Amino acid sequence: MNTIQRITKNIGVLFISQMLSYVLGFFTLMYSARYLGVGGYGTLSLALAFTGIFSVFMDLGLSTLTIREVARDKSLAKNYVANITFLKLILVLITFILIIIIVNLLKYDPETIQIIYLITFYTIFNAFSLLFYGIYQAYEKMEYQSLGTLLNSFFLLIGIFIAIYFKFDITKFSSIYLLTGFFVFFFNFILFSLKFFTPKIKVNLNEWKLLLKESWPFAVTTISFNLYTWIDSILLSLIMGSEAVGLYNAAYKLMLILIFIPVVFNNALFPLMSQYYFKSKKSLNLIFEKLFKTMILIGFPIGVGTVLLAKKIIIFIYGEQFISSVIALQILIWSTILIFARNPLERLLESSNKQKTVSKALFLGLLFNVVFNIFLIPEYGYVGASIVTVLTDGLVLLILIFSTRKLGLSISKNTKLSLLKILISSLIMGFILINLQNLNLFILICIGVITYIMGLFGLKTFDDNEINIIKSLIKK
Repeated sequence: MNTIQRITKNIGVLFISQMLSYVLGFFTLMYSARYLGVGGYGTLSLALAFTGIFSVFMDLGLSTLTIREVARDKSLAKNYVANITFLKLILVLITFILIIIIVNLLKYDPETIQIIYLITFYTIFNAFSLLFYGIYQAYEKMEYQSLGTLLNSFFLLIGIFIAIYFKFDITKFSSIYLLTGFFVFFFNFILFSLKFFTPKIKVNLNEWKLLLKESWPFAVTTISFNLYTWIDSILLSLIMGSEAVGLYNAAYKLMLILIFIPVVFNNALFPLMSQYYFKSKKSLNLIFEKLFKTMILIGFPIGVGTVLLAKKIIIFIYGEQFISSVIALQILIWSTILIFARNPLERLLESSNKQKTVSKALFLGLLFNVVFNIFLIPEYGYVGASIVTVLTDGLVLLILIFSTRKLGLSISKNTKLSLLKILISSLIMGFILINLQNLNLFILICIGVITYIMGLFGLKTFDDNEINIIKSLIKK
């Protein structure tokens, strides 16, 4: 199987599975918010944000390091899994103790603390599943990871239907996450044992030191990203209360769901980019350039369309009780587009052993995010938090752009021209949507997609190689 076939196969498998997972996640989000209401959904979102911040301490970048190193040398797999499994057990224990201390220091009410504990156990199981996913990616067995993510979304949705049917309170509702995490971990353990090898535990302090020395830049990157992804929800809960968290997260979770798109491409291409760093810088630059163009191609029209259709989207998903989330969605969607644009830069730097550069960029973004949230949230609430999120992602993108120039890699003039054509096609689509606002949401989405695609082909945005790749993806 040649490189193009491998790429299209991996992207095709991941895209289909992640799309299904996206649909399931969409219904999970919709029914959860409608059932719990603004306040209850705010409490659940707070718990997910809190544990999301601390989840990185259960991994410390070890899973990402595993992908990069095992992709280069498959013989390392058994040793990495054996050492990291026991190391993660220690990290999980330390993290859980840390969470207990901090939630009590913040003086959340007993119900909120209990919910945070339940979601923490869900996060613990996910931390171990993440190690399995790292090996799947390194071996380019994307279908195995796809099964795991699909099962996670499926169990969550079924569990939530059960919770709604039996009218669970918010605490029992949160336990659905814990059970889901356990079932998905158990599935991954069995699958991994059957398809690869039975995980064993190995204690080697010297190897642990080496692993942590290599993984900590990935950890800093993830810590910084998780903090400025979730810190706004924490600050909103402390300053404005759970209702503000609920309104903010109604829009924010829609944004996060969309990030599955760059995740699909990154998971498929990161192992190859790591290999090409040593084998062929020209191939590495080509993959990066195509990936960047694809992210803008998909992301920018989503931004334009969401701004114009935000009110219809919020009412359809959440109902009138979340109508105040419209402005947050119109602002936050641009954060999504900035993340689309910067993800190829992150993968390029990480595959080129420049993960420290990404760490520094995200750390600066974190500092910017925290400082400006402290100033803006008391005055502007969740709207202020939304603005800060977009500004933060814009700052990180600029830093990464300047950093990648030092690698000697660049974007060709043809690609830059294609980006201009993408912008024009998106604006044409937006103009059409503005004049058809009275139509049904789904009809407007269909019109928008068709108009945008016609604009792309009318302006000849794709070259022959890209058209062949599109055809291959469709066949896959």
